[in-house]
Parts: sequence; C-alpha cells; structure tokens
Amino acid sequence: MALAETGSGRPGLVLGSASPRRLDLLAQIGIKPAALRPADIDETPLKAELPRDYVMRMALEKANAIEADADEAVLTADTTVSVGRRILGKPQDRGEAAEFMRLMSGRRHKVLTSVALSYRGKVRSRLVETTVRMRNVTEAELAAYLDVGDWQGKAGAYAIQGAAAVFIPWIQGSFSAVVGLPLAETASLLASIGIVANTEGDRP
Repeated sequence: MALAETGSGRPGLVLGSASPRRLDLLAQIGIKPAALRPADIDETPLKAELPRDYVMRMALEKANAIEADADEAVLTADTTVSVGRRILGKPQDRGEAAEFMRLMSGRRHKVLTSVALSYRGKVRSRLVETTVRMRNVTEAELAAYLDVGDWQGKAGAYAIQGAAAVFIPWIQGSFSAVVGLPLAETASLLASIGIVANTEGDRP
C-alpha cells in the first residue's frame, strides 16, 4: 500500500505494520509512510522469556524480516501487556480474553512497547514501559465488553482508546505507547535519520 512520500532528500519510510492505529499515530505528528510492509514472523514467546525481552525481540525481528532498498528506512513496533512475568498477548478466543481481563481487574499491569528503526544496516530501538491501573470489572461488565468484540486482535484483550477505556482510571507513562507507538521516542528515532515530525500538520 503506497502512501505519500516523507519528503525529497530523506529516506523513504516503510512502516512494518498493518495496524491502522500505528498509522493514525504517525499521522498525528505529520508523518506519512511511503509504504506499508507488515512483517510475517513467529510471535510465540520463548520458554521463560521475560516480557521486556520478548517485546524488544519482536520489534527487532520484525525490522530484520522486512526487505528494504538502500534509500528506505523500516519502522517496526511491538506492544505487549504483562502481569508480573506473564505475557498477555492477543487472546485466541473469548475465553482467553475473559481470563486476561479478570487477571488485570482491580490491579495494575504493564504495557510494554518496543520500537525499532532499521536504516542502512543499523538498527536503533527504544523500549517504553507504561503502568496501567484497571478498576474492578464486574462479571456483567465483562460479559458486555466481550460481546462488543473489541478484545479481538488486541494485546492483553483491550485497547485503551476503545471500549475498555471505561475500566482504566489511571496510567503512568506514555498513552500513545499503550495505543501502539510511543510518539516522543518514535519522533526522536526518525529525526536521527532526517525524518522530522510536523506537529503543525500538512501545509500546501
């Protein structure tokens, strides 16, 4: 899927993700990838792998899996939810989504997002950790939430900007990282290779 170029004289930016949320987040800072090339990798955690190690490995493996021309930079990211040492990935079904939500109900959990930028044989990366508190979720509320289906395809079975927002009264850290892309850190990485955010929006 081809999009507008980032600008002449700068690398062409390839977003290694099919996530519309990440595309929308980049648009917030005035960056439009030249292409979308989702990475196809095995996202199974290794035995006893810690959440931080897992999410960093995923972002790097995605970056390394995507082919790019010499004048292209590849941006990838991975987000996971953790409760203690347990990784809560994308639930396989409604039952697992319910299990995840019950585990987080009434307690804090971590949302970890790792960003990797590959350009000219060098990979730069950042890891952002956000603490999220979920209030107690009643069984009736949980059933209604699961019926909506917003848990599908979401790490930890929820999206903070979606229906589950009513369960989250407090976070400490980066909101955009919980959505899927930490904008401050991503903008810094991109600026290091000449792709500069435009927070004033597009101008004719």
